Amino acid sequence: MKLSRIMLSGTAAVALLGTSACVTDPNTGEQKASRTGIGAVAGGVLGTILGGVIGGDTGRIIGAGIGGSAGAVIGKQFDDQIRELDEELEGTGVDVEEVGDQDAILVRLPDGVTFARGSADINPGFYSSLDAIANSMVQYPNSLIDVYGFTDTTGSDALNQRLSEQRAEAVANYLAARGVARSRFATRGYGESYDFLRVKTADGVDEPLNRRVEIKIIPISQEQVEQARAQ
Repeated sequence: MKLSRIMLSGTAAVALLGTSACVTDPNTGEQKASRTGIGAVAGGVLGTILGGVIGGDTGRIIGAGIGGSAGAVIGKQFDDQIRELDEELEGTGVDVEEVGDQDAILVRLPDGVTFARGSADINPGFYSSLDAIANSMVQYPNSLIDVYGFTDTTGSDALNQRLSEQRAEAVANYLAARGVARSRFATRGYGESYDFLRVKTADGVDEPLNRRVEIKIIPISQEQVEQARAQ
């Protein structure tokens, strides 16, 4: 069963579009609202709903080969990574948010820009942003990475479920091709679920903000590595 959707009407929608960051579709040149302006509502809720690690962390820690270089305390490394990601991705439409108390970093790729409607092909104009994310993951290797795919409401539920899975896989594969160990990744598609917000476009169309991928970077400490090995 899908969660209830939060609808924006009239003034609220105009205010959102007027105050949120905009990004440009690399294919059409069209300006679109990024998720930065709605992060407090959608991203924070989604980060809570998608708590934990896909499939559990014990087996994945071992499989990813995270080991001796993991820090005893996550704190400073986490702060450095999230700050550097914020700086590198400023102005791209990508939103970077802390989940919990240094539990994870949620990187939200912008709606309607990363992918064209009905497609799992990453828009080439977005490669540089993903390159920056990949560089950060290589620099900070002691983490597991969950990639979540979503779609808008065009098409059947079954088609959108598969498309969301393909989008998550596309992003994970791109990052892996840039040097991030594929064993650190797990992916999951959510179809058209978690469509929290809609906005009125310039031509009056009520458009869901859901054609996107979110990346969750879960830092792993040496203590967690030792616990995983003990099990």
